[in-house]
Amino acid sequence: MKRRGFIQKTALSAGAITLGSGAAFAARKKEVSKKHNFNLKYAPHIGMFKHHVGENPIDQLNFMADQGFTAFEDNLMRKRDVALQEKMANTMQKRALEMGVFVAVFLKEGNVASGDVKSREAFLNYCKESVEVAKRVNAKWMTVVPGNVAKKVRGAYQTANVIETLKQASAIFEPHDLTMVLEPLNFYNHPGAFLTESPQAYEICKAVDSPSCKILFDIYHQQIQEGNLIPNMDACWDEIAYIQIGDNPGRKEPTTGEINYNNVLKFIHGKGYQGILGMEHGNSKPNKEGEQAVIDAYKKVDNFM
Repeated sequence: MKRRGFIQKTALSAGAITLGSGAAFAARKKEVSKKHNFNLKYAPHIGMFKHHVGENPIDQLNFMADQGFTAFEDNLMRKRDVALQEKMANTMQKRALEMGVFVAVFLKEGNVASGDVKSREAFLNYCKESVEVAKRVNAKWMTVVPGNVAKKVRGAYQTANVIETLKQASAIFEPHDLTMVLEPLNFYNHPGAFLTESPQAYEICKAVDSPSCKILFDIYHQQIQEGNLIPNMDACWDEIAYIQIGDNPGRKEPTTGEINYNNVLKFIHGKGYQGILGMEHGNSKPNKEGEQAVIDAYKKVDNFM
């Protein structure tokens, strides 16, 4: 081959490589640009995006981060294998995902309104166990539910029993700068629950008087139980440490029900809230389509600036 032809051919090949690299770079840039910058810290949970990446929790965490989510919550973290907890914690640290709540004491585990000594001891043991889990996964908040009403105990005595239990639980959490968040539950999904309304939770937190005992305001539960969402949140704002989301009816993603999430989230942002908003709801549609619908819904309601 003549030298001139060789140079021309080499130049064309180099140009093709350059163009190919440029196209690849553009594709990667486009892929990165899909990551959304949310105004608030919305926290998906395990299983919410499993149709995109499979059942592996680590893959799901990476997918969440790729979409722009900056937090994650997992009700079942306390019950997961220690090795998995550590792997999830390492992934969250690498991907800058802040850990939200896990459940320290479930509804059926927390029957302390009666004043029964054994029930209180069990409740406190779950709290002690949760301290180690929280350290392992870098959690700051744990959900606590004080169980069902005690049918044969007067209401004021029940409240006093719950307050005393929570004072003892606070003494467990305070040295570790951890916060249990009390979650009022609605009458429809959880008939018979002791803690049902935000004013009730507010009264209890004021009585316990500890930085380790605050309110988890679940918007879905309180829309059913009491409505008047923004005024009620405002009234007990100084005791709210965590918020969860779900539309009603159906407990699916925002925009699928009656709650005006644009206004509610605008209020929360306006209060200077720096905490996490757990996405504790199901998907309104199945498969990948439903998972994408969740992502799109949060982009839509987060657009309140």
